[in-house]
Amino acid sequence: MADTSSIREHMEVVGADGVHLGTVDGIEGDRIKLTKKDSGQGSHRGHHHYIPASLIAEVDGDKVWLSANADVVADEFEEEKNDPT
Repeated sequence: MADTSSIREHMEVVGADGVHLGTVDGIEGDRIKLTKKDSGQGSHRGHHHYIPASLIAEVDGDKVWLSANADVVADEFEEEKNDPT
């Protein structure tokens, strides 16, 4: 598992291509939890999305860089339906 100890709430998560994917809400196990604010549109709205920590390439300043481009990561978002938080 990637080292998530330097990842903090409100950090920006970007793909390898520099495209914004979301904002860190927290770390849950081996996943980055994104804020609902960055939940997307349509069926993606209103719940948290999760990104596996295995996709973390680097933590640099206030950004979490991933090892894959944003469109690839967005297709692989883990979602929780009926997320009460």
